[in-house]
Amino acid sequence: MSNDKQKADKPLNILVIMDPIERVNYKKDTSLAMMWAAQDRGHTLGYCQVHDLWLDRGQLMIDSQPVTVYRDPEKFYSLGEKTTATVKDYDVILMRKDPPFDMRFIYATYMLDHAKAAGVLVVNDPQAIRDCNEKLFATWFSEYMSPTIVSSKQAHIRKFIAEQQDVIVKPLDGMGGTGIFRLTADSANIGVTLEILTELETLPIMAQRYLPEIKEGDKRVLIVDGEVVDYCLARIPVKGETRGNLAAGGSGVAMPLTDTEREVALAVAPIVKQKGLMFVGLDLIGGRITEINVTSPTCVREIDDQCGTDIGTDFIIAVEQKVIA
Repeated sequence: MSNDKQKADKPLNILVIMDPIERVNYKKDTSLAMMWAAQDRGHTLGYCQVHDLWLDRGQLMIDSQPVTVYRDPEKFYSLGEKTTATVKDYDVILMRKDPPFDMRFIYATYMLDHAKAAGVLVVNDPQAIRDCNEKLFATWFSEYMSPTIVSSKQAHIRKFIAEQQDVIVKPLDGMGGTGIFRLTADSANIGVTLEILTELETLPIMAQRYLPEIKEGDKRVLIVDGEVVDYCLARIPVKGETRGNLAAGGSGVAMPLTDTEREVALAVAPIVKQKGLMFVGLDLIGGRITEINVTSPTCVREIDDQCGTDIGTDFIIAVEQKVIA
């Protein structure tokens, strides 16, 4: 990937939709890395939250603020006055709102469909975000997964647990390791766990055979506009924990991809690119897919810091090329 630090040929007006910027984790935030890269390349940045999007007679309007970002933990951003703009005032919209993927999130993607129709590049594509649930989308690559079922029925899940002996169960809309449980065939709490997760057999959940390779890390592989980043972040669980998520206390260690990990990523990359998913986080344990993150993938900062990469700049260059094309 290119690490061209020169200014872009054409400055762009880029809107970043995200959670409250004052809550950003300065040391780890991927959106901040993207914003630094965009600003370094001469682009103008705007900032808003999902509730700042609105429609006026079919036209998307945005209550946004100009934002300047700094590489200073004491002051890493400054905001200008909030004004109302039409979507056509922007060349690019980066949808970086974190889950939960609730109705607020879905409504925002419907509004962003209007931006796409107006010729604005929306990253990631709003329809693709809706279509590609981060757990269910992975099942389209089942040959690269551990045995997996999705069901709301205890009978099916109990049979699967009996067959596989050691299983991870998780909700389809969780993030950061929330709601993930490990159940073995002799677990005493299978019934109550499944009752809670399936909301008494009304809500489908995912069950996957436990992969002992989790001890080596739940690996985040990044894909930028169909190009696989050479390094991944292994999120290694703390002792006694089955989840490697950084939000669950895991530690992040960057490392080169193995041949198997690269093979899997290369199988996924052209498909996500075709769908308009320019920035994707593929989660692998033991070289097997567990999830495909499409909403607001992270881990750029950790990989950059440990490996000397500049993934934010690679991403912004890809965005520039897409606008020019």
